Amino acid sequence: MALDLAWQPSLLDTAAAGAGIELAVDGRGLRRHELAGGAWVDHQPGWLRGADELFTRLLELTPWRRRDIRMYERVLPEPRLTHRWSLDDGPGPPVPVLRTMAAALGERYRVAFTQVGVNLYRHGADSVAWHGDRVARELPSAVVALVSLGAVRPFRLRPSGGGTSVRFLPGPGDLLVMGGSCQRTWQHAVPKVRTAGPRISVQFRHAYPR
Repeated sequence: MALDLAWQPSLLDTAAAGAGIELAVDGRGLRRHELAGGAWVDHQPGWLRGADELFTRLLELTPWRRRDIRMYERVLPEPRLTHRWSLDDGPGPPVPVLRTMAAALGERYRVAFTQVGVNLYRHGADSVAWHGDRVARELPSAVVALVSLGAVRPFRLRPSGGGTSVRFLPGPGDLLVMGGSCQRTWQHAVPKVRTAGPRISVQFRHAYPR
C-alpha cells in the first residue's frame, strides 16, 4: 500500500538517534497507575531512544493493510492501517530491534511476548473505538505493552460498560503497559481528533493458555 504522509521528525529525538535505537531497561521514570478492579497501567516516558528512526523504518518496511471490521449490522473498513508478526515462527518483523524490545519487556514482566503488531494512524480521522483485546478479555490477567512512535495522540481507558475515563498522552518512545485485569475490566481507545500527524503504535502480546 502506497503511503504519502506529511511527517516531521522531532528535533530532540533526531539528536538522540545519533547513537541508534536504545532502550531504557533500568525502569527510570516508570510510574504505575492503579485502576479499579485489579487493573493497572505502567507509563515510562522515553523508554525507547531513537523513536523517529524506528518510525521511519516501520513506515517503509511494513506491508500495511486495512482490515474490515463488523460494526453492529455492517462491515466497514477499519479507520487505521495494521500488520502483525509472529515472533515464534515465520520470517518475523523486518526490523530486528522489535525482537530486542519484546525480549526486554518479557524479562521485566515475566511473560514471553510471542506477537508484535503495528497500527498506523495516518491523521486525526484515524482511530480505534473502545475495546479490550479479544482473547485477553477472557483471562483473569494479561499484559499488553504499547510503544508510541510519531505524533502524540490521546490514549484513553474507561471501565468496561462506561464511566469516567483516564487519559494518557504518550510521546515518541513512551511505553504504556496494561496489566492485571485491564483487558477484562477496562476498555481503551484512540479517539478521533481534529488534526494530528501520523502515529505508529507498536504492540506486544504474550501467548495465552488455552
